[in-house]
Amino acid sequence: MSKATNAADKQPAAPKRGNRPGEAAPVLGFTAAGFRRKLGRWYREHARELPWRGVDDPYATWLSEIMLQQTRVATVIGRYREFLLRFPTIHDLAAADEADVLALWSGLGYYGRARMLLRGAQFVECEMQGKLPRTAVELRTLPGVGEYTAAAIASIAFGESAAVLDGNVERVLLRLLGEAEEKSARARARLVATAQMLTPPASRGRAAKGNPPGDHNQAMMELGATLCLPRSPLCLQCPVMDLCRTRGEHATVARARMQSRTVSHLLALRKRGVATEVLLERRPRDAALMAGMLELPALPLDATEGREPALRLRHAITNTNYYVQIFTERVILEGQMAEPALEQSLLEKIPAAKADLRWTPTTKLVQLPLTGLARKTLQRLKVMAVPPFKIGSER
Repeated sequence: MSKATNAADKQPAAPKRGNRPGEAAPVLGFTAAGFRRKLGRWYREHARELPWRGVDDPYATWLSEIMLQQTRVATVIGRYREFLLRFPTIHDLAAADEADVLALWSGLGYYGRARMLLRGAQFVECEMQGKLPRTAVELRTLPGVGEYTAAAIASIAFGESAAVLDGNVERVLLRLLGEAEEKSARARARLVATAQMLTPPASRGRAAKGNPPGDHNQAMMELGATLCLPRSPLCLQCPVMDLCRTRGEHATVARARMQSRTVSHLLALRKRGVATEVLLERRPRDAALMAGMLELPALPLDATEGREPALRLRHAITNTNYYVQIFTERVILEGQMAEPALEQSLLEKIPAAKADLRWTPTTKLVQLPLTGLARKTLQRLKVMAVPPFKIGSER
């Protein structure tokens, strides 16, 4: 390592994204170049093969980063591939109906992301001649694109030296620095400054090769996702263990306890000719969660007393664990032979307005914007086919 490299690495970083004037980044205790060498060597050898890596399409990078927000890699892989098959370009997405976009988003959760992605594509198509902005600052003008997502797209798709700071990277930096987690704007600014110090400059000139900032950011996220885990980090396998002040778990802010709630839903099926139909309920357009999505009709808990559910499952949404009971009922149309009813029909217990209920052929379910719970239930009970794609590992 040359003296020039050492000197350059030890120069104080100029204030950049997230830095407050006069606020210094923490003292690293090692050179940024040395850290990057160790991390980059490990990443080139151990990086997971994921469908959005190595692609030369900024739109695909944008899509993957939006999908990966607060969602496991295993869940995203199949949806990402399906989405690109249906909407391969920004132009195709901009022309799409919201219902079609939500249908492909079903199972990913946080459906506001899908709506923002659609609005963003329409904005790029109409106001930017279909070309995605190339810098983190410009990317933040798009709906649903915040500081982290803008930096990730700008660095991975366009090679800008913009540091990312997601939960994985934040954990890596806190352990490297030996600092406890602190939820404050000042603490975050220090971490952003540190991340920027470690991020390599963009490649310049005709002889430039590769994408150092993008590769570095992906390596930092990969380290946090696969080795520097929230619990029981795999320190002995870490490429930068000798630079780390913590070498293990660090003090973190106590997380809010998950709430628990028991809910019941009805799976009602009927035959119409040779077709099988299922009853669905549309959620209110102004609902705080999953607005306008389709789900199995909810039932009051007292309506199911004394009945045994056909399926029990747990489903987590944000900070709540839902313990779900699914009751089934087959509906007989007029003129069809029916067995004597032993219990009062649960259809009569559905509190939703009739205008919010619809009978839908089961063959059309894959095209509809179903909630994740509805999709999971219909697949578990063999009403809806499970997609044939393979699942990878988690982020």
